[in-house]
Order: sequence, then structure tokens, then C-alpha cells
Amino acid sequence: MMGIKQGFLPVTKAEMDALGWDQPDFIYVSGDAYVDHPSFANAVITRVLTAAGYRVGIIAQPDWQTAEPFKVLGAPRYGFFIGAGNLDSMVAHYTAAKKPRKQDLYSPGGVAGKRPDRAAIVYSNRVREAFPGIPIIIGGIEASLRRFAHYDYWQDKVRRSVLFDSRADLLSYGMGEISIVEIADALASGCPVSRLKNIRGTCYITNSLENIQKDYLMLPSFEEVSTDKPAYADATRISFYEQDAVRGKILVQAHGNRFLVQNPPAMPLQGDALDAVYELPYVRRAHPMYDEEGGIPALLEVQFSITSSRGCFGSCNFCSLAFHQGRTVTARSHESIIKEATLLKDLPGFKGYIHDVGGPTANFRQPACKKQLSAGVCPDKRCLYPSPCKALIADHRDYRELLKKLRELPFVKKVFIRSGIRFDYLLADTNEGFFHDLVKHHISGQLKVAPEHISDKVLAAMGKPANHVYEAFRQKYKKINEHLGKEQYLVPYLMSGHPGSTLEEAIQLAEYLRREKIRPEQVQDFYPTPGSVSTAMYYTGQDPFTKQPVYVPKGEDKAMQRALLQSFLPENRKLVLQALKKAGREDLIGNGPHCLIPFKPSDTGGKNNDKRKNSGRQSRITENQGRTEKRSSRTKGKGSQSRSGSHHRRG
Repeated sequence: MMGIKQGFLPVTKAEMDALGWDQPDFIYVSGDAYVDHPSFANAVITRVLTAAGYRVGIIAQPDWQTAEPFKVLGAPRYGFFIGAGNLDSMVAHYTAAKKPRKQDLYSPGGVAGKRPDRAAIVYSNRVREAFPGIPIIIGGIEASLRRFAHYDYWQDKVRRSVLFDSRADLLSYGMGEISIVEIADALASGCPVSRLKNIRGTCYITNSLENIQKDYLMLPSFEEVSTDKPAYADATRISFYEQDAVRGKILVQAHGNRFLVQNPPAMPLQGDALDAVYELPYVRRAHPMYDEEGGIPALLEVQFSITSSRGCFGSCNFCSLAFHQGRTVTARSHESIIKEATLLKDLPGFKGYIHDVGGPTANFRQPACKKQLSAGVCPDKRCLYPSPCKALIADHRDYRELLKKLRELPFVKKVFIRSGIRFDYLLADTNEGFFHDLVKHHISGQLKVAPEHISDKVLAAMGKPANHVYEAFRQKYKKINEHLGKEQYLVPYLMSGHPGSTLEEAIQLAEYLRREKIRPEQVQDFYPTPGSVSTAMYYTGQDPFTKQPVYVPKGEDKAMQRALLQSFLPENRKLVLQALKKAGREDLIGNGPHCLIPFKPSDTGGKNNDKRKNSGRQSRITENQGRTEKRSSRTKGKGSQSRSGSHHRRG
């Protein structure tokens, strides 16, 4: 009853009875705990359905061992919506090294194990067991990124589309607000779920292609992509090109004698429609049933943050945001964002600090060029890689004005930007006003950015700008800080083990960290998650766009590359020593200023290193990289942070 009084949707039969409901219209099953905040998928989808006039109940993190917990609210009138959570459940459970995580930040008290592996499949099959014949629609990040046959890192094989293994009727991919209301309206009107074949942003299974539009594209079949790696690369390339709401075509992929059909993406929400989603009556806190367990840790990160935009035209290869949200950026109005900021001041714990105003990339506030909303994004080229497109509109004036309005609100002390700045886009803007505002008003001691690597070869495999672009940004950042009389630092996000990185490139990165006195407390080891281009590289060993071979570090090689980024840790010494010997870089073993690890008499083959203790090896990093500003002792241990679940990456 407490939850009902505070505006939450019902999670028990008693709460439904208190509302006078005989049954819900729809039930949403969530792999995350129930947090009614617009950063949580379960809150957005259920609020959108409620705003459309439907009665929605929520079953959050049910015990999946039997079908009984899925019956707690009875049978819904029209159907079930199922989402595994804000992260793929395998990413939520396991590190990039496939080790179980100690925490699940989307569960009460951060306790791990509250959801099953491959939650979308397990939940859907349990609902099918509990209520045979009822319509089931799966969605969210897990279903969205696994909608085609996909490489599964944890099993090291290609799996079928999740729609087959889940036995659901439909799959809603992308952000979902438009498609789920269309589905709900159709079911409520009496239309059988088997007839819902033409809704944008959805996938379905069919036995025949006779009734679909004839201009569809056929992807290599599941049987082909699971046995032929070049075919998998082809499927990745085609599906990447067609993920556009304006010009994208229907995609079909055979699985045996049946077919997965993906309808074109839904049009991205913009203007009043996007504002409306974020202005729904969210309680903006976790359900009170979790209070005794310590609440939901993931809420702390976003509770006082504001989402200002969607979509990302940055299209980094290791990030699947473009495959999920799309490459067309749309943004909320200033009025809507200020309205949300005003709500924050009345929340418990708000002290005048807005923690973030951004999206997948904070400084993207409009489509990359004028034609994208009418003609779609270019299929075979990118907006920023390898260099900014001539048609790119690099303009921060709108974002700058928005931040100024927020800063001037009487209850706001400071507005931070934490969701990632795309520095190549920032440099492309000839007006430096936003850069100065960023340094002056929106940083507290340090700015986190994502150069990812210092090797141009690796950066090319990542779809990131060459290293000289980051160096230019770094110098400009330093110059502006000096002009403003501020002592602020850069904290670079760096990644190990990405396709294209050999031990040589990993050692270059380790030398860079040593030279710049950066000691990252945590490192981002490349994580092959479903839906990313880099995952296709990892599995196939080739670039799906150029079809050129790409070196892929795996196993011990990948572990050595990760250890090199933290060569200063005693527990990593054995792997670092092994890496340096394998690469023929024993000159980096010793006591000289250029060495990565100290020499020990037990280091076989390293007996000559002591002679070089005062010399070391000249860095392989090119001279035009210069040297960064010296890190103060306060920045020690504040380097690259863990960013597991790269499909949620920002910046």
C-alpha cells in the first residue's frame, strides 16, 4: 500500500485490489529492480503504457526457478512485456574475463544473482509455461542487441535470434515507446498477435515470405553465419547499414525453414513527443519494498542527472548504441529540461548539484547534418571517422545556452557534465565559447574523456579519431585552464585488448601511462558484447566493412594486454614480464626511468637490464604527442574507470 500511496504501479495483488483493478491490461516483467526513474527502461515503458490508458502491473526480478512467481498478479487482459534490464544480463553477471561479478548495481543492496543468465529467454519461457497462449513481447537492450543471429562471447559460439529461443511472439527493438503503444493498441482492439507484422521497430518470425514487401534484404542465414565467419561479417555490415528509420529496409534472416523478419526502425522521438516521455509522473526513486535491503545502487548515479538527448552519430565500433538508439540525434527542449531540473530540488538528498546533462554523448544536441531527418544517415560513411564530414554541423550554441539557463536557476549550485564529451566534435566547432564554459563551469578538478588508445592502428579498428586529435584537444584544454587560472586535469578512458591491438601496441600504451604518470585504478578490457562491430571483428578476425584481416588478442595474450595497463601492480608483474619477453622488450625490465617493472635476479634473460637502469629505451610514442600536464598526487588511481556493458557507453 505504501507504494501505491507514493505513486508507484502495483507490484502485488493487494495493491491492484486497492486500485479497484480486477486484472491488469499488461504485466511488465523486469530483470532490474523496480525503480520509477526515467533512466530505467522498466519505468519508461510502463509509464508510457499507463499514459496511453492501460493498467500496468510490474513483476520485478521474479524467482525464475518455477512459473509460480509469474502468476503473482494473475493473468493480464492483453499480454506480457518482458525486459532483461538496463544491461544485458550476461554483462550484468560476468566481467570481460568471464568471472562472476560480486555486485549487481540494478538489484537491491547491489546483491548479485537476482536475475538469471539470458533473462529475456528464461522469463519468456516461464511466462509461456504459466499462461499458455498469452501474447508475449520481449524488448530492452538484451533483446534488441540479440535480435539477429549473434556471436555469444560467453559460450564462444553463434546463437540464434533471441526471438526463437524465448518463444515470444514479438521483439521490440530500439527505444520502444512508439512500437509498444502500437502493439498494445492492436491487442486491445482484438487483433491477434500473430497478425502484427507491419509495426516499425519490431521483429517477428514467419514460415513464409510471400506477404512481406518485395524490397527486403536477405541476410546470410543463421546456418551460414554460425559456420562461415565471412558470412557473419557480411551480416554485420548489412544490418549496420540498414539501421535507419528513413531509408532502412526490411531485413530477413533464415533460421532453418523459418525466417526472422526485422521491420525498419521506428522514427526517433523528437520535439513534444520526446519531451512527453520525460515529463511523465515518475516518482524518481526505487520502490519502498527495497528500503530495508539498502535501495538500488544504480539509482545513485543518475538520481540527480538529466537526459537531454538520444542517439549517437559517433558510432564507435565497440559501442552498440548506434545499433540500439540509432545514429540520428534528437534532443529535448530547454523548457522540458528546466522543468525536470525544477523537480530535482524537491527530492530528498538534492544539494543543488545536477550531476549530468547529456545522453549517449553529452555534446550532441542535433543531427549531424541537415539531411539526416529527411534522407537518413549515410549508409557507408560516418560523421566523425576518420575525420569530420564536410557536411557536419559542429555547433554547441544550443547546448551552451541550455547549460547557462540551468546554472542560473536559483536552487542550482553547479551543473556537471559526466556523460562524455566527444572531443573531436568539440574541436570541429570553430567557436570556442562552449569549450571555455565547459572548463569554467562544468568540471570539478578533472574531466573524463575517452581517447581509448594512443596507437592509430588500434584507433582505426575502434572507429576513433587518430591520436593527434586527442593531443590537440589536450593542449587546448591545458591552454584554456591556464587562461582561466584553473588547475584541472584530464582523466583518459583507455581500453586494452581491442581487435587490432598486438602486444606492441599494448606496450606503447603502457609506456604512455608510465610517462604521463597515470596509474588507472581500474581498466576497461575489451568486452565482446552482442550488437557491436568490434564483436564481429573479435569473432571473425576481419573488419566487416573493409573485409581486411584484423589481429584479435585472446586468452593469455588478452590477459597480458590488460595487465600492461596496470604494470605497477605487484599481482600483474608475472604477466607483464611474460609480455615484455614475448615482445622482445626486455629493455623495459629494470630500474631506469623508462622501465615498466623492476629487474629481479629471477628474471631469466633479463640479466643485462640492470646496465640500462639509468637509460631505458627511447619511447616509441611519436614526438608530436608532446607531454601532458603533470598529474598531481590527487589524481593517482583515478584513471580509466570500468565501463562494463559497453552498449551503454557514453561519449
